Amino acid sequence: MLWGVGLAAPRSCVADLSRNRSLSLGWCAGPEEPPPAFYGGEIIAFPLAGGGGTMAALGTDSWWKKTLYLTGGALLAAAAYLLHELLAIRKEQELDSKDAIILHQFSRPTNGVPSLSPFCLKMETYLRMADLPYQNYFDGKLSPQGKMPWIEYNHKKVSGTEFIIDFLEEKLGVNLNKHLGPHERAVSRAVTKMVEEHFYWTLTYCQWVENLHETQKMVSLFGPFSDLLKWILCRLTKGIVKREMYGHGIGRFSEEEMYTLMEKDMRTLAGLLGDKKYIMGPTVSTVDATVFGHLAQAMWTLPGTRPERLIKGELINLAMYCERIRRKFWPEWHHDDDNTLYESEESSEASKTYSPLQDFSFYSRTETFDEEGNSISQTPDTDYTGHSLFDSDVDMDEYRDHEQCK
Repeated sequence: MLWGVGLAAPRSCVADLSRNRSLSLGWCAGPEEPPPAFYGGEIIAFPLAGGGGTMAALGTDSWWKKTLYLTGGALLAAAAYLLHELLAIRKEQELDSKDAIILHQFSRPTNGVPSLSPFCLKMETYLRMADLPYQNYFDGKLSPQGKMPWIEYNHKKVSGTEFIIDFLEEKLGVNLNKHLGPHERAVSRAVTKMVEEHFYWTLTYCQWVENLHETQKMVSLFGPFSDLLKWILCRLTKGIVKREMYGHGIGRFSEEEMYTLMEKDMRTLAGLLGDKKYIMGPTVSTVDATVFGHLAQAMWTLPGTRPERLIKGELINLAMYCERIRRKFWPEWHHDDDNTLYESEESSEASKTYSPLQDFSFYSRTETFDEEGNSISQTPDTDYTGHSLFDSDVDMDEYRDHEQCK
C-alpha cells in the first residue's frame, strides 16, 4: 500500500507533504512578533487510495527507479521527523498567575541580548521601568490572538504590548506617563507609532533578510538537529518577512530605498532626543521602552550593518541613550563589547561579576535575585557595581573618540 505523509494542523486541515512540491504555512502574524515560532501540529501518515503493496506498486519500474523511490521515501520520513521536531506541541503546564505577571516571550538568543524581538524587549524593559515583578516563560506558545509577547495576570490573558500596558495601568495603578502633559502624550504616541509601524519593518528586513546569516547564529535552538532546524526556521522566516513587508507596502521598495527610510527614522529619533536623558525629558516614560526595544536591535544584534554603523557613529546620542537604559534597567546584561570607559579606576577584572540574564525567576528593578534566589540590593540609579548612572557619568566625547579608534 502507498502511504502519504502530512502535517495535521489543529484547525481540521492536513498539509500533504508527500505530493505537494511546496509547503505553505500561515498563521496570524503581525508586527508584535518579529521572529515567528512554529508550534501546533502533528505529522501523520495516511493510505493513498488504490495503492497496493509498495514493492508491488514499483514492480513495473526498473531497479534504479525503485531505489530512487525508496530513497525519496527515507528522505521524506527524515523531513517529517524534522518538521515534527519543529512543530511539536509543547505540553501545557499549569501556571499560577494569581497576583503574578507571567510574561510569555521568545527564548533568549545566544549572544547575550535579551531578545531578538523588539516587542519582547520593549515589554520586558517596560516591566523593569515600572518596577513590576514578573516571571518569564519561554514556552514559545503564541497568545490566542497569535501574538508574542503576551502576559497572564490573575488568569487573565492579554496580548499586544499596547493593550498589555493599558491593562497593567488599570489593574496595578502604574503609569510612566503621569508626568507628561497632553501635548507630550500626543508626541509620545506619534513617536511610538513611527517606531512600531515603520522603523520596525526596516529593522526586520535587516535582521531576517539582509543579515540572516548572523541572525541565524543568535537563534536559540537545542537538540541533535538544532543547526538544521535553525536553518529551516530562518529561511521560512525570511520568506514570511518578505511577504508581509510586501503586503505592508514598504517591501515594494528597493533595498536602498528601504535603508533611506530607516536612516530618516533614526535621524528623527536622534533629533528628538538631542542631549536629553530620555526621549521626553529627564524622566523615563513608556515611549522609552518602545524606542529602546527597537534601537537595541541595531545596537547589539546587527554587527557590521548600516544601522549599527549609523547609531555608533554619526548618531552617537542614540548609542549613549541605549547604553544608559541598558545599564540602569538591565544590570545583569553584560555585552562583549563593553569596555573600561564605564568602569571606575578602582574596579578590576577580578572584582567584576556578571550574572546571566534571568529566565524563570521573578525580577524587580529595585530587588533582583541571583541564580540561587538570594536577594541582591540595588538602587534604581545605580548599576551592578553601585556606580551612578546619571548622564554626568557618561562622557560622550570620550565615547565618540573611543568608537572612532576601533
